[in-house]
Amino acid sequence: MRAIGLSTQVWNNNWRCGLLLAGFPLLLALSLFGLSLIFTSEPDFERAVREAVRQFPVFLMGGAAVAGIWFAIAWLGHQRMISALAGSSRVTREAEPELWNSLEDIAISRGEAMPRLAVIETEALNAFASGLRREDSVVTVTRGLMRALNRHEMRAVLAHEMAHIRNGDARLGVVAAIFAGILSLLADMMMRSRFHIARRGSNNRRSGSGLAVIVGIVLIVLAGALGTALRLALSRNREFQADATAVQMTADPDALIHALRKIEGRSSMPDVPAQIRAMFFDDEALSLGARFWATHPPIEDRVAALVRFAGGRDPGPLQLPVPETAPNEPVTERRPWGDIAASPWGPRSDPGP
Repeated sequence: MRAIGLSTQVWNNNWRCGLLLAGFPLLLALSLFGLSLIFTSEPDFERAVREAVRQFPVFLMGGAAVAGIWFAIAWLGHQRMISALAGSSRVTREAEPELWNSLEDIAISRGEAMPRLAVIETEALNAFASGLRREDSVVTVTRGLMRALNRHEMRAVLAHEMAHIRNGDARLGVVAAIFAGILSLLADMMMRSRFHIARRGSNNRRSGSGLAVIVGIVLIVLAGALGTALRLALSRNREFQADATAVQMTADPDALIHALRKIEGRSSMPDVPAQIRAMFFDDEALSLGARFWATHPPIEDRVAALVRFAGGRDPGPLQLPVPETAPNEPVTERRPWGDIAASPWGPRSDPGP
């Protein structure tokens, strides 16, 4: 459907993402059928397929039960799991007053509930929003980001993360991560069990048809690849939308462009699982690979869109002072955010007519 304006573009993308999410149960069924092929005991391929079809309902019910339990656990404890995997900790207004006040100002200006705040003690420059409901959402930033950005740039990044919450991207990211986790969990558990049986020296009949095993593995790999492709399709365009919404909130495209240029090449957090990195402001670890597999559009493309459609000014790549700590090591000294007077851009000047 054709979209006119930012609001209808967001609605249109949500509609398409709903259709994409409907594909995850189909991929789960495909993966389970592949597992039923692997666990057949017939040495002949045709008979193995018939046996796999016959026992597929059992696999489907078992997989649905495991998926349901995992989904319930993830639904109830997703924020705790995300915080543990990302290494973040909640902060209060007393601990980070300027960061808190900036996010609160944005929330009040848009009539939104104030999200919780969390910080990751690392010098990498990144941020993300998570949560299944707006009132329970969390905005997380890294200590390195707080050190590197000035107030205007940090406000632009916070507006970007608020846009993800407002547009439903944060909820979508969590649900997609849950589905992807289900596919990975089932595939890993069943494949480990199969290879364990094979190592015990089972006979030919117990091992089943070699061709059936190969086809089953191919189906599982295909389901995983398609699941990854769906997750990528859910995330890329939403970064452009969040950038546009952030500019709409702050009326300051230059601040977001400067923040993007400072984050460029400094966002890598490879120790964080890929499902969590897909929700980040930028994911350098995946962007360095093939462009097709990147969960985020390149910084250059995002800056070019802001220059073209929002009238921003691109300063080009920016150099930052070398941090005292390596990018992926924890921060040992906590300097207050807001003391970055040495930022080369400082407060945004009026560009004039």
